[in-house]
Order: sequence, then structure tokens, then C-alpha cells
Amino acid sequence: MSPKTFALSAIGLTIVLCVYYASYTTDIRTNQTEDKANEDSSEIAQPQRMFRLLQRPRAVANKEFQVCPRLSPAEADVSTVDVFKDFEFQPAWMKSKEYWDKSFEDRFERQKMDAERPPLKVIIVPHSHNDPGWLKTFENYFHYASRQIMNHMVAKLQQYKNLTFIWSEVAFLNAWWEEAHPSKQRALRNLVNSGRLEITTGGWVMTDEANAHVYAMVDQLIEGHQWVWSNLGVKPVSGWSVDPFGHGSTQPYILSQSGIKGTVIQRIHYAWKQWLALKQYGDFRWIPSWSPADPSGTLLTHNQPFDIYSIKHSCGPHPYICLNFDFRKVSGEYTEYSIKAQTITDKNIKEKSELLLEQYARTGSLFPHNVVLMPLGDDFRYNVAEEWDQQYTNYIKLIDYINANKDTYKAEVAFGTPRDYFREISKRYDQFPTLKGDFFVYSDIFSEGRPAYWSGYFTTRPFMKILDRELENSLRGAEILYTVALNNARQKKLLPYLKILERDYEKLVRARRNLGLFQHHDAITGTSKSFVMRDYGLKLFEGVRDTVSIQQNSLQSLLFPKIPMKPGESVVLSDLERDSYEKLPKKTPISVAPKQVRKILLYNSLAQPREQLVQIRTNSSNVKIVDGDGSDVVFQINPVWGTSEGNTKLWIAADEFEVVFIANLTELSVTTYSLVYLEASEEKLATIYCNKCHRKAAVVTNTDSTIQNEILKSKFQIKNIPAGDIQLESHKLKILFNGNTGFMKTVTRKHSPKIMQCAVQFAAYRSAQFHSGAYLFMPDPNERGIEKDVLQQYKDQMSIIITSGAVSSEITVIYGPFLVHSVAIYHLEQSSLSNGIYVENTIDFENPPKNRETELFMRIISDVQNGEPPEFYTDQNGFQMQKRVKVEKIGVEGNYFPITTMTFIQDDNIRLSLLTDHAQGAASWQPGFLEIMLDRRTLYDDSRGMGEGLVDNRKTINKFWLLIEDVVHLKNDKKGHPKRFENSDDPFEKGDVIRSFNVPTDPADPAKQESYSIPSLYANQLSNGLNYPVGIFILEREHQDAVQKRFKLIDKPFPCDTHLLTLRTQPDSVYSQFPSSSALLVLHRQGYDCAVSGNFTCSSSRFESAFEHVRVKEIQAKALTGIDTFADNVLQLSDIYIEPMTLKTFNMTFV
Repeated sequence: MSPKTFALSAIGLTIVLCVYYASYTTDIRTNQTEDKANEDSSEIAQPQRMFRLLQRPRAVANKEFQVCPRLSPAEADVSTVDVFKDFEFQPAWMKSKEYWDKSFEDRFERQKMDAERPPLKVIIVPHSHNDPGWLKTFENYFHYASRQIMNHMVAKLQQYKNLTFIWSEVAFLNAWWEEAHPSKQRALRNLVNSGRLEITTGGWVMTDEANAHVYAMVDQLIEGHQWVWSNLGVKPVSGWSVDPFGHGSTQPYILSQSGIKGTVIQRIHYAWKQWLALKQYGDFRWIPSWSPADPSGTLLTHNQPFDIYSIKHSCGPHPYICLNFDFRKVSGEYTEYSIKAQTITDKNIKEKSELLLEQYARTGSLFPHNVVLMPLGDDFRYNVAEEWDQQYTNYIKLIDYINANKDTYKAEVAFGTPRDYFREISKRYDQFPTLKGDFFVYSDIFSEGRPAYWSGYFTTRPFMKILDRELENSLRGAEILYTVALNNARQKKLLPYLKILERDYEKLVRARRNLGLFQHHDAITGTSKSFVMRDYGLKLFEGVRDTVSIQQNSLQSLLFPKIPMKPGESVVLSDLERDSYEKLPKKTPISVAPKQVRKILLYNSLAQPREQLVQIRTNSSNVKIVDGDGSDVVFQINPVWGTSEGNTKLWIAADEFEVVFIANLTELSVTTYSLVYLEASEEKLATIYCNKCHRKAAVVTNTDSTIQNEILKSKFQIKNIPAGDIQLESHKLKILFNGNTGFMKTVTRKHSPKIMQCAVQFAAYRSAQFHSGAYLFMPDPNERGIEKDVLQQYKDQMSIIITSGAVSSEITVIYGPFLVHSVAIYHLEQSSLSNGIYVENTIDFENPPKNRETELFMRIISDVQNGEPPEFYTDQNGFQMQKRVKVEKIGVEGNYFPITTMTFIQDDNIRLSLLTDHAQGAASWQPGFLEIMLDRRTLYDDSRGMGEGLVDNRKTINKFWLLIEDVVHLKNDKKGHPKRFENSDDPFEKGDVIRSFNVPTDPADPAKQESYSIPSLYANQLSNGLNYPVGIFILEREHQDAVQKRFKLIDKPFPCDTHLLTLRTQPDSVYSQFPSSSALLVLHRQGYDCAVSGNFTCSSSRFESAFEHVRVKEIQAKALTGIDTFADNVLQLSDIYIEPMTLKTFNMTFV
């Protein structure tokens, strides 16, 4: 080959390679259209970020979903369950409240002599923690504090060019933005883009992590991220979660799927603080608990090593020294720091700098990289201009002095943000340990020098927790209907409906934000003052009212497009009425006259077929139920009971009846059922057994003595309950109840001859005064082991009612006004509901001081052999399950854990599950026990800041499914793998002093580990049904003939375990108060355990669905909050594939 030919060939090859490289990098960059500030932030964990980009699971066209996805427990360097049980919970340092002792000091001194240790780098992060409601309402806090803080923030960051700040609560930022001058808005935008002001997490609020459901957690994060992106043009990259009372593993997964690169946590158990500091594990990679798992679900997490986020508890291990460096001095304020701190001068700067550096260096010694994140702030700080000046001028003197002598001090200090911290540590270190599990239950020690467990708030104010979930259900149902109705109206040019639906969008956004606001860690927790909780309640009530109205309007536009819509009138009406937020909803009776037919609509918002027990009220018992095809449906007619105050007298209402039937509903549909007047339907009346009920054949229809009572003959016959125990029986179950108490004793499943103990007990712990309150739970130490018989005072008012018919048999036991406990089983043999036991408790603590210092629980005592010490499983935010093991060394208060949707115990043969409709605390204190807290009343404050006891209890209805399922043994081929840190030498763990710390015992042999425990498919279906009940709507009589028998939103069901989390219409990119033609489709593949409950099956194993009535133009794979776009090829729904246990978002653009 000639030199010329060789040169030309080389040039040609170079051009080809350049074109290929340019094409490749262009593809890569399509996902990275961030501005410079965000490009800088992507330096965090650069190798991991590139791995995530290249390895992101891609949509596979019509790929079949594995029918039984086999999951194993993830391999991690630290498993919180295995480590926690071996802690010393009464350490020698407890009275001093500081774990820093001679062993830590010795290690610190040795590190100073280590020439290879990297120099100290300190990043000071000014911040102000703004609670969107706590001791004041959201609006009061905004007007009296947060608005001023943000005004000063914009002004002072422009004045001090090297000062930084962070802001987390987008709810406050939005309120400020709406009234800020455009010049201030522009200034804020510039500060954010410069990187000196970082929006951390970017959620609507700093969400609670124990009680919040995954729907609401994701929804408030979407609302916040979309707001930040639309108004500021940035994507949050750092998390900041410093005040939730314990941390769960759902939030890091959600954050990592939303583009967050690293997060900061704060409130974890004091023993965890010590152990992580000892091991230098304060920065770790928090991984999902299951395997295989999407690697993008892992999040770099930083635990602040000391107690709380105040300056006093942040600069180092010695709070009394840190007080010298909080320079706020405001006229009229007298605080421990304003008295102690001295202004920095030329005379004292050397002394003060070295004193501060000693604290910083000690903090740095707890990390292998020697980088310190130092929060500079506290609750509602920087609300006055003086503090900005005081903190900045004093700290900049210290910073400048230290940096001028950095060779001497081997240290560098600067203002910065969490993004700077994660970028810096990723440059210095990449061997972060992996951790799986969570950090519940949180316990502090710094208040009194003794452990205080924050497990009370798991249950506090259950009425509000239930109302939260009612809004969640109503909002989710409205989002889906609204998206289809809006785009249907646009595509079919239904202009009158389009105008109404576009107006409704403002209500929809307000409901999202009201729900989002309530996820705040002092809202859904129930830990705000009573009048603040009332304000939250009014906002939730407004959201429920508006979303029901949106559902009605959407249904009318879809079902009756030709009927003109009049303001204030609706052809479709919900059957639930709620007078005010503090009252329970009531059913609207349907009037059915002779020869009449009344129609109802049943809205199934789930993307799978379902069965639902439907209860409606009518004015007549002469009715039957007919489905859309004209076929008769099995039903029964129950009495509606009237009660005197205190439930001491019971009678049957003569002019109102409850009609009960089981509806079979197709996926994501609206189905019509009819109430047809019948001349006689006596055989459908339920049989009533009751010894203390009103026994006259005639009943009064009006108890007001001033009105002439009309006497009618009761159609129900009441029979006596025979003496002895009571038995309810169906085709599949036989349940025995104690004849004296009315509570369950045993359950027999007819396919198995064994009688299973399954006793229900109600009792209470007596609260420890001043140590049990809204946050804390602690039984009275003088009565440990003694449970309070709360029903004793109501024994004389006890009644038992048995109602039995073609659909169900139900036993209701009434203990005065305090407790109404019902258990029901279902008779339709082909119905999946017949495998479960439905339980309902109505709780009323009455007015205080009745039932004071009472922590009421329901306990199930079974013969399930769940180990000694007992093991049980709790869900986390309705997203995943977490194994729990009783720790013998701490009391019941430290062994209570949060549940959001379910909990279960199991042995080799049986799993016993309890599914719930709202957040509660749960425990398995003894083998075979499973108990959940129902309500709490404590007259005294627990000294955690709220300043009042819990006395505003309201009547609540708690709904449960009790499941007893068989466990099938599956062969486990899992092999153990050595852990990266398991046998490594810690240079600071040699010697007797260090051995005095608690070093956990070796974990169990991995080869013996069981599969990752998750619910059965049946449990998931029932739980989804409990959380998202069917919407029942009544049609106006004059328009009911025009309705279709079934209106489907999709043509085929989603795969069995793929839950439609939401279908959320996006705001218009220019006019945000108007809806766009795009919606975020968020899917949750729940996964399920095929080794449990094989009697429930589902045949749908792939996406074959398409939307009816609306045409889809484009589908784009997105990050969870809908900001980043992925390059996945998704042309239609059938192209979607999701791994088990994952959340995925797709942006759907309609024609």
C-alpha cells in the first residue's frame, strides 16, 4: 500500500469513527438537557450515573410479565434488621446524652497523625426548616415567617456573593412566588441557576415516611418537581429529609427514580447514630430490599451524625461548644446561644477558629473521606435581616481565617449546598457500604437522658389518617376519569363540557396540593396542635368535595354527551353525603316507587377486574338487583339500625333498608346496575338474631315526641340467639365466636380439617403521663405487663346482633358507644371475597376525660408459630414489605412499627394477614400475636414541642380484611455470597477499648435465607379494593334510560400485579391554570408471592391494553416525576414492560 493510499484510508476511518461517536454522544445527551448548574451536579458519583444511563431497563415490545416473579432478599453490607437487634440500648454514655467518649477521641487523635488521610473539607449549609403547619397553620406560618425568610433570602444572597442557602418546601415557595414581584422572581431564578440556592428534594412538603401512602408520596413529589421545573427551569438533585421521625426505605427509592443523586437524613435511633459513627458508615448506598432490583433504585445517603439539625447539635459532638457558633442575636430574644455566642473579632478569631475546627475535625473523623456537611440553621430561622448579617459576617471571618491558614490547619471551609457535599465525597471515595432496611422505630435520648420511642404517631388521630386516604381514593379516581373525559371532549368537540372540565382543572390542582400538604411530617402524623389539625381537615374535606364533583362532571360528559350540562345540576350524583369534615359520611337513600326502576353506576378505578361488596340504601324492601345484561343478581336486604345515644337502645328503621350484593366489574370501567321494584321480596330479607334489640313488631318512624309517630309493621323477624358460643358458616369457612364477649375464637377452613385458633381481643395500654403523647408511645412503667380492660365499663351495655342472608353472615357486638365490632363472611361460593374475613370497628372515645391515658388496640391471638423472638412483616407505604423481629431488650413501645396497608405473621404452613384502610401502628409482641393500635388519648403533652395532649378524638370506622392463607414450600436455590465489608479489618477496631462497643453478631447463613416476603396476589387485590373502593353514583331518573350498560376506559386489563397508580393530567406549559393534552401514567408493579394463597389466579400476563374513547398520539418513558425523558421505544401500551416491585412513569400525549 502506498503512503498516499494509507493516509487516505486513515483519514476515512477517522471520519467514520467521528461520525459514529457524534451519533452516540448525541443519543446520550438527549437525556441531559440540563443547564450548567445541573450539569455540574451530575458529577456526583459519575461512574454510577453513567452505569444508570446505559443500563436503564428498556421497554420491550409486548414482553410477557413473569407469572410468578421470584424475588430474593437483596445482598447488602448492612441489614438493619440483623444489626439492630444486637445493639446495647442502655449504653454507659446515656446519661451524658453524647456517644462521643474516649474511644472516639483516641481514634480522632490517631487520625490526626495519619499523613495519608485527606485534608478536612467543611461545607457549611445555611438552611431554615419551615413546617407547613405545626404550632400554627400553613397560612399563619407563611404570613408571619416564611414569606419574610424568602424575601430576605433573595435580597441577602444577592448582597453576599459567596453565601449559599437551601429551600425544601415547594408549598411555601409557591405561595411566595404567586405574590412576588417579577423582579424578585427573576432574582430567585438566577440564584437557583447559579447553584448558590439549591432546591432540595423538591417535594410539595418534606413528607412523613411512616404513615404516608406511596400514591400521596409520589403525587406530592410530582407536584413539587413539576412546579420547580416549570417556574425555575431546574431539576432537584439532592434530597433533604432532616425532620421526619424515622426514615423508611420507600422514600430513597422514590427519590432515586426521580433524578435525585444523594439525600440527607437526620432522625434515627441513638444506637444507630453511635454504630454508624463507629463503623464510619455515615454515608452509604441505600438499596432496595429485594433482588433482582433496578440499579437506579439505589441512593447515596448521608446520615447527620448527631441528634438534630440545629446548630447546637450539628457542628460537632459537643453541643455546649457548638452554642458558641450560633450568632443570632435579636432584640427581645433570650436564648442559650444568644447568651453564649460572642461576635468574632481580630482578638478572638484564632481561638474561635481553632475551637470550631476541633469540632469540625471530630465530625470528619466519623467519615473515611474527611468531608463534613454542617447545617447552619433551625426551625424558621433567618426570618429577620439581622440574623443573615450576623451569621454571614461572623462565619465569613472564620472561613477566611481558616482558609488563609489551610496548610497549617490542613482544612478548608466554604459555604455550600448538599449538592456540593455529594460531589466532594464522590471525588474522594467510592467504597460506600450498601444498606437495606429502614430506620424505624426512631428513639431520641437527648431530651431526658433516657430512651423515648416515637411510635405513638403511627396511630395518633386516626380520623385524620382515614380522611387522608378517602381524599387519596377520590383524587385518584377523579384524575383517571378527568384525563379520559377531557381528551374525549376535545377530540369529539364537546365544547360545553370542555369548558366545564377546563374550569374543573383548578379544583383538581387544589385537591392535589391539599393532599400533598397533608403528607407533611407534622400533618398526617397527627402531631400538630388541635386547631391546626382542624385546618388540615377542612382542606382535606374541600379536596374530597371537589374531586367528587369532578368525577360527577367527567362521568356525565362521557355517558351523556348530548345532554346539556347546567351549572349546579348533575345527572350523576355520588351516593355519599358528608356534612362537614369531622362527621362520618352518610349514604343517600334511593327512592324506588311501585313499577319503577332506579339505576346506579359503579366506577371501578382499578385496571383489573374486581368483585366488590356494594351496599346501598333504599326507601323500600320491595326491590331486586339486576345487572346491565338484565340478569338477576344475588342480593340480600339488611335492616338499618337506629340507636339511642350511647347505643343503649336499638331499633329497626321502618322506612330505610340496606341492599347488599356483590358486583362483578370489568377493569377501569363504569357499570350500570338497576334497582327494580318488586311486589314482594320477603325471601331476600336477612334473618336477625338478637336478645337485647327492640322486639315489637311495630316500630316508630320518627322518635321526635312532638310529631305524631306513624306506626308501621316491621318486615324483619328478630329471633333469640341460643345460649353458648356462636358459629358463622359459609361454603369455605366456619368461625366460632365466644357467646359471652361476641369476639372470634377459632377459624376452620373447610379444605383443611384443622381448627385454627384466631381469637380477637380488645384491650389498652395505660399511657405513661408526660411520656406518651402525640409523638411518643410509652405504657405506664408502674403497670408494665398489665393491660387495661377498656370494655369492663361497657359490659352492661353489651349487645350482639347476627344478620344472615344469601350474600353474607355478619356478627356485630356493641359495647355502648365505645366499640362496635363486626365480622362478616360471604356465601357466594364462586366469589373470591368468600376466602376472606371482613372486620370493621367503630371506635368512639366519647368526650374527655373519659378513657384518658388509653392506647387502645385490637389483638389477634393465633397458633401461627412465627418464632421466638416473634417475627412479623409490615408494609412500608403500600409499596414494599419489611421484616420485623421483636427486640427483647426494649419494651413494647420500641417494637411497634408503622403499617400503611397490611401486616402479616407466618410459619412454614400458614400466613395470617391483616389488611387495613389507613395508617396505624402494629406489633407482634408474643408468638402468634398480631396487634394493631386503633386510637389513643393522652391528656398530657410528651415534651416534643406540640404543647398539648391528645383529647380531640373523633368517632372513626376502621376497616380490615383478615386472611388465612396456605404457604406452599418452594425450593430455594439461593447461594450465599460474602459481603464486601464482612471480614474487612477496621484499623480502629483493635484493642480492648473499641471492643466495648456493640459490634453486631454475624448475620444468619445466607444459604438458609428465605425468599423475599411479599403479599399474595389475592392479598394485593383485596388491599387495592380496600384502599380504592368502588365509586357508587345515582342516576337522575329522567336520564337513566340513555345510559349504557357498561362504559370501558380500556379494552383489556393490565397485567395481574401492575397497579395503575395514577393517570395525571399535566398543566399547560404556558398557562399552568389550564390542562394540557398530556398526562403522566404512573404504574406500580406490586409483585406477588406465588407460594401463598394459590386459590386466586389471574390470566393477564402482558400489556395488551389500549384506551377506549381517546386516541393516544405519543408515549414517552420518563423519570418518576415526569421531568427527565428516557430513550425507550414506547409506541403503545403493549410496549411497556416493568420489573417486579418497581414504579415507572410514562408521559401520554393525546391527539
